[in-house]
Amino acid sequence: MLKKFIMIILSTCILATLVGCSKSTSSAKERAVNNSNQSENSKLKVVVSFNPLKEFAQAVGKDKIEVTTVVPEGVEPHDFDLTIKDMKDISNSSLFVYSGFGMETWVDKTLTSIDNEDLVVVDSSKGITPLNNPAGKETGQYDPHIWLSLQDAKIQTKNIKDALVKADKKNEKFYEENYEEFSAQLDKLYNEYKVKFKGVQNKNFVTGHAAFGYLCRDFGLKQNSVESVFGGGEPSPQTLKKLVDIVKKDKIRVIFMEELASPRVSETLAKSAGAKVQKIYTIESKEENKTYIESMKENLLNIYNSLK
Repeated sequence: MLKKFIMIILSTCILATLVGCSKSTSSAKERAVNNSNQSENSKLKVVVSFNPLKEFAQAVGKDKIEVTTVVPEGVEPHDFDLTIKDMKDISNSSLFVYSGFGMETWVDKTLTSIDNEDLVVVDSSKGITPLNNPAGKETGQYDPHIWLSLQDAKIQTKNIKDALVKADKKNEKFYEENYEEFSAQLDKLYNEYKVKFKGVQNKNFVTGHAAFGYLCRDFGLKQNSVESVFGGGEPSPQTLKKLVDIVKKDKIRVIFMEELASPRVSETLAKSAGAKVQKIYTIESKEENKTYIESMKENLLNIYNSLK
């Protein structure tokens, strides 16, 4: 009898142990599944240098990515200095995107200091033919304002899309479809204004800052600017007189001025030539809460109306 009782006790203990192990194993499996789901649902961390690249990345990545911009809103990217926090953000990201052609003078030094072997670095200017900087190599060999060309913006966005696919292969189809959608919007706007600008005789317009060289290349236009490609500095009296002569000769009615440029010289030029000052978007920061497409639509419409 005693022997039978001991056997029952032992059997009960073994069963309890097995059930406990089963529950423990089940809990471990649940934790593994939960961790896996959390990993799958987490957003890919992307750091971009400044605003237009943020818009391109978001157009492709949408809700699959979390984008941080290095250069704050309202700050001129040409003059920006990186902080320790910016370095940390870049180092902790999966993807870092910069514009290229000397727009971000701090990039090379930053990348040599980053300790993240898995970081995917994207030079978005890859595949774009640069325009030389007419002001000379002392301020930068190339004009860096490639995002203001619809054709080059398409290349930049493709470079970002390819990098997102490389960093997050499981969402390749999602990124490809979003890229095609955004690309179609760029093509539609480009094709519309290719026809419109072909029909105008005067191809000259005047800006405060020589940021629109790539836009001009898209449409066979010519910008005449108060300031150089990298902005800053006062124009010489000879340059100002030349611009006044161009404005009068071509009957230019509008002097375009950017948000981050000084208005004084543009206003002086407009007054001297009997023209008015009108805003144009460089999109270096998000202006008036407009998207990239909205800003470019307004830019092209205003340039076109000024040439008619």
